[in-house]
Amino acid sequence: MGLGSQVPAGVVTGKNCVKVLEYAREHGFAIPAFNVTSSSTVVAALEAARDTKSPVILQVSQGGAAFFAGKGVKNGNQEASIAGAVAAAHYVRAIAPTYGVPVIMHSDHCAKKLLPWFDGMLEADEAYFKKEGEPLFSSHMLDLSEESKEENIEICAKYFERMAKVDLWLEMEIGITGGEEDGVDNTSVDNNSLYTQPEDIWDIYKALSAISPMFSIAAGFGNVHGVYKPGNVKLRPELLEKHQAYTKEQLKSENDKPVFLVFHGGSGSTKDEITRAVKAGVVKMNIDTDTQWAYMEGFRDYFLGKQDYLKTQVGNPDGEDKPNKKYYDPRVWVRKGEETMTTRVKEAFKDLLTEGNL
Repeated sequence: MGLGSQVPAGVVTGKNCVKVLEYAREHGFAIPAFNVTSSSTVVAALEAARDTKSPVILQVSQGGAAFFAGKGVKNGNQEASIAGAVAAAHYVRAIAPTYGVPVIMHSDHCAKKLLPWFDGMLEADEAYFKKEGEPLFSSHMLDLSEESKEENIEICAKYFERMAKVDLWLEMEIGITGGEEDGVDNTSVDNNSLYTQPEDIWDIYKALSAISPMFSIAAGFGNVHGVYKPGNVKLRPELLEKHQAYTKEQLKSENDKPVFLVFHGGSGSTKDEITRAVKAGVVKMNIDTDTQWAYMEGFRDYFLGKQDYLKTQVGNPDGEDKPNKKYYDPRVWVRKGEETMTTRVKEAFKDLLTEGNL
């Protein structure tokens, strides 16, 4: 019995969100999480999920959410990021059922300085829950990895108590992801900070499991954001196996993978490293850099190939009086970007063994 018979199409929350992630863990695959910045990137990801019969995670970053709202909106108090994230969630809720796949609607990295953004989204969740009996989003991420472990856990637990009341999943991070993404620059951090220890995972597990089982941990095992050739990033997926074994031992559990793990900064990872991470209990892998490039490729190739038809509204190699509207119509060239992004998203579903699970 596939996952599609167990959960509805569209945005899944609460128990259905848990079912999706448990199914992934039990069946040995991870679900790719794609950063979306517009309705166009949303449908590119959803199209690939539909065609490959895969569940999918769509997520907005703080900067991506602001872009969704419009770059002309002021964001001094995170108002654009809040409005954009809420708008994106409503849009995904409206369109996702059309594609017939379960979707986890998620918000990406939220550092301590960005907590007002998190607060705004959580308020929208609570309002939606009061009206509909479920939160607007499926899950949110708190990234307090720059803080001490103690403060990280304390703040996460505080928010998680509030989130649990409205059936929200929490993703948290321990151990810094290197590189640079979305304005967060960790290129100069000490390499030791990129590797989380099993004892850290257990401390987090103890604190959060006392509140709710609906949480996942993005543990650092050498992950780096950005663009790198395969093999140039020194990942240590064996650490994830040690995390699971240590937590299993502490719990006296029969479950070999008691922790829901998340893989950040996958660019530059080899296929073997990704496979080993999934086998260690990774249920979610973030993909952004590669899909940004793929989306751009469609635009670039179209504009280069049709440049003589895009210089004036009238007049092209076919004749001085020939109109060019059919070439510069955004529905034509934006679609080209969607097509190339969809192709890359399908590749991610294949690599993470997500395809065919509905």
